[in-house]
Amino acid sequence: MATQTQRPAPVGLGSGVGTPQSLAASPMATTPGTITLGAATLSYGSSSNSSPSTPSPATTASAADAGLPPAVDVNDASVVDHETRVESKRFTVYKMVMKSGSKTWTIYRRYNEFYALNEKLKKFYNFEHLKLPGKRLLGNNFDPNFIQSRRTALHEYVRKLIAHPEIAQSEILKEFLTDNSIPRAKLIDSTEPLDSDTSKNSGSEADNHVDLAGTENRAADVNDFYLLKVIGKGSFGKVLLAKHKETSKVYAIKVLSKKAIKQRNEVKHIMAERNVLLKNIVHPFLVGLHYSFQTPEKLYFVLDYVNGGELFFHLQREKRFPEVRARFYAAEIVSAIEYLHSLDIVYRDLKPENILLDSKGHVVLTDFGLCKEGIQPGGTTSTFCGTPEYLAPEVLRKQQYGRPVDWWCLGAVLYEMLVGLPPFYSRDCNEMYNRILHDKLRFPPHVSDNARSLIAGLLDRDPEKRLGSGPTGAEEIRTHSFFAGIDWDELYRKEYKAPYNPGVSGSMDLKNFDPEFVNEPIPGSLLIASDLSVDVEVDDAFAGFTYTAEDHYLNQPQD
Repeated sequence: MATQTQRPAPVGLGSGVGTPQSLAASPMATTPGTITLGAATLSYGSSSNSSPSTPSPATTASAADAGLPPAVDVNDASVVDHETRVESKRFTVYKMVMKSGSKTWTIYRRYNEFYALNEKLKKFYNFEHLKLPGKRLLGNNFDPNFIQSRRTALHEYVRKLIAHPEIAQSEILKEFLTDNSIPRAKLIDSTEPLDSDTSKNSGSEADNHVDLAGTENRAADVNDFYLLKVIGKGSFGKVLLAKHKETSKVYAIKVLSKKAIKQRNEVKHIMAERNVLLKNIVHPFLVGLHYSFQTPEKLYFVLDYVNGGELFFHLQREKRFPEVRARFYAAEIVSAIEYLHSLDIVYRDLKPENILLDSKGHVVLTDFGLCKEGIQPGGTTSTFCGTPEYLAPEVLRKQQYGRPVDWWCLGAVLYEMLVGLPPFYSRDCNEMYNRILHDKLRFPPHVSDNARSLIAGLLDRDPEKRLGSGPTGAEEIRTHSFFAGIDWDELYRKEYKAPYNPGVSGSMDLKNFDPEFVNEPIPGSLLIASDLSVDVEVDDAFAGFTYTAEDHYLNQPQD
């Protein structure tokens, strides 16, 4: 494995933006095949937080699968999540997790079922202080804030029922908490063999997206997957190689600790990353999100599994790329950045560590934790964030900046692909910042005139004069002589053969991942479907996180 260049820590958000500082994630120390994790520029070479103690492995299943009779004494009950479904019409269900002794199971209930339960109990018990949240007569019942508020109120209602000495023993309540028509999978199985898959089952490319939600008509959860290997880690959690039990599709599942995210004030950036991922599903050079779901303690992103390795890893090994190869990667990056800009998203963290290669050698951009949404042409923001080697001058000057910062990053990355180091690189951050602001751009003799012209245009210190900042945007870059001869439609359709093939033998080929991660056992805490000892406030911070592919068709109001 190639020795890796020591890079300065990424700079981040929050107070004191005048002084470069570490992001909420740990300082950068990248590793081959890393899949980035969490908001900001979190990388997997950094040490992770201490793992929480592993809870005892309680069985998670439907009431029937758990071997429970139709009605049992319930020690604990929580309303932990919600999801939207469609049958004859659109409706919301609330996910409940129950505990009886060593048994844990999950059921789903609609609001009208809670209402019917309440009406039944009122006939036999006097419990005026146990108030069920009322029906909504006006307004949108699918408003996320309303659904979240109702879920919290239902959670409190159920907790009070369980605490009531008489109602807790009622057969009416027991049946409500145990009888359910939706079967649930059993304890997560992590014993699936590693040699039972081939490259055709990889979930690594954008055209391999499968609408599992459309066939299952419910949100995914961790029970739906075999958890196979750890392939990355960081301050907020781990990235796991996983296989879907029904389809055998292989994915990368990013598992994040809610508490760690809250403690580092990164909630809004995690949610922003999720929002950007939702918009990425149609582009071939952006990593795709298949599902996001949560338990009381963890967040899960189910992503394309990309095992061709980081561009950074290949650069470290090969020092620099031939121009034809760098040109190919740069063109696919331009296509991806142009697409993000069309959605009014500024990427802000383009760097070799965030550029993956798929199994055929095509580019896949990942890690959208620093993306800024809502930046229209000419729009600006001012947050001081990014990775030191690739920060644009206007960011360093703490000026307002917009889309042109991404084209500066492209220039720096293209230079690095051709030369072997970023254009103004220094081990000392302050010296590097000074060079970015003032030094003349220099090229070694082997860099062609066309490449020099493009890079110089992208690294113009004036963002208004920078290539790509004009009214036609990325077209200024696509029509540059460096990219002469490229059919951009064919490029988008991946009809060009990549100049380099990573040579992976299939989706289970892990040679581009750090053995330190691959050889690490999966923590027992990740093999438990959910934990009940979570603070409601921590859980509520991630309202609306859960996503399945069918959600894109559920955004229009329905009766």
